Amino acid sequence: MTATSIVLWILGVLFLFVTLFQTLFTVRQQTAGVVQRFGKFVRIARPGLNIKIPYIESVAGRANLRVQQLDVRVETKTEDNVFVHVVVSVQYFVHPERVYEAFYKLDDPETQITSFVFDVVRARVPMIKLDDVFEKKDEIADAVKGELSQMMDDFGLGILKALVTDIDPDAKVKAAMNEINAAQRMRVAASEKGEAERILKVKSAEAEAQSKALQGKGIADQRRAIIDGLRESVAEFKETVQGSSAQDVMSLVLMTQYFDTLKELGSSSQTNTILIPHSPGNLSDISSQIRNAIITANQVPGAPKPAAG
Repeated sequence: MTATSIVLWILGVLFLFVTLFQTLFTVRQQTAGVVQRFGKFVRIARPGLNIKIPYIESVAGRANLRVQQLDVRVETKTEDNVFVHVVVSVQYFVHPERVYEAFYKLDDPETQITSFVFDVVRARVPMIKLDDVFEKKDEIADAVKGELSQMMDDFGLGILKALVTDIDPDAKVKAAMNEINAAQRMRVAASEKGEAERILKVKSAEAEAQSKALQGKGIADQRRAIIDGLRESVAEFKETVQGSSAQDVMSLVLMTQYFDTLKELGSSSQTNTILIPHSPGNLSDISSQIRNAIITANQVPGAPKPAAG
C-alpha cells in the first residue's frame, strides 16, 4: 500500500467513528432530549439509547422531568404598612407529554415563575394585617399555586406545591411584637396572681369566720356548763347546809373564784396583769350587780326565767 492509500484508509476509519458517534446518543432517566433537523424540531428522545441522522439531526437540549424547587424572596408591605420579606417555595415540573412547550415557549422558566410569585404576593399581602399574615400564609400559598398553575400550564409546566416558608418582618417590628407579647403575658400573670390572692383572702376570712363561730359556740357551751354547775352546786349546798340562801352560795362561789384567779396570776412569772388595790369585800358589790342583772332580765317580757335555786 502506498502512503496515500494508508492516509485515505485512516481518514475513512476516523470518518466511520465520527459518524457512529454522531448517530448514537443517550438520554438519562427523568430527562427528555429535544432533537432538531437543520434547526427545526423533529421529535422528543426518551431515556435510553437513541439514534439520529448524523450531520443532519442534532440534540438541541435536554429537559429535566424531575420536580424542581424555586425559592422566591419577596419584599412587600402589609395592610398596616409594615414591610416584610415573604419567602415562597414553588415546586414545579415539566409535563412529559409537553416537553415541546416547556423547551421552546419559555426561555427562562425560573424568571417567569419568580415574576408571577412577585405579582401574586404583592397583590395579596397588602390586604392583610401583619398579625394575620402568619395565620393566612396557607391562603397566600394557595393563591400563588392557583395563579401559577393556570398561567404555567400553557408553557408545559405543572405546579406541584407552593409553600410560604418564611415571613420576616423588620427587626424593630419583631422586637415590638415580642414586647407586646411579653406585656400581655405579664398582664395575664398579674391577673392570675391577683385572683389567687383574692381566693386566699376569701378562704382565710371564711376560715376566721368559722373559727369565731366555733369559739363563740364553745364559750356559750362553757357558760352554759358553768350555769348548770352553779345551779347544781347551789341546790346541793342548800340541801346540805340548812338555813343558807342562794345569795350566800353565790358569795361563796365568787369568793372561791376570786382566790383561784389570784392563785393563777401568782403562779405565772410572765404575766403583765396589773392589780388595782381592792379588798375581798368588793365581792359583795359584784354579787349585788349580778343579782340586779338577773332581776332586770326577769322583768323583760319574753325573757327566759332562771331556774329556781
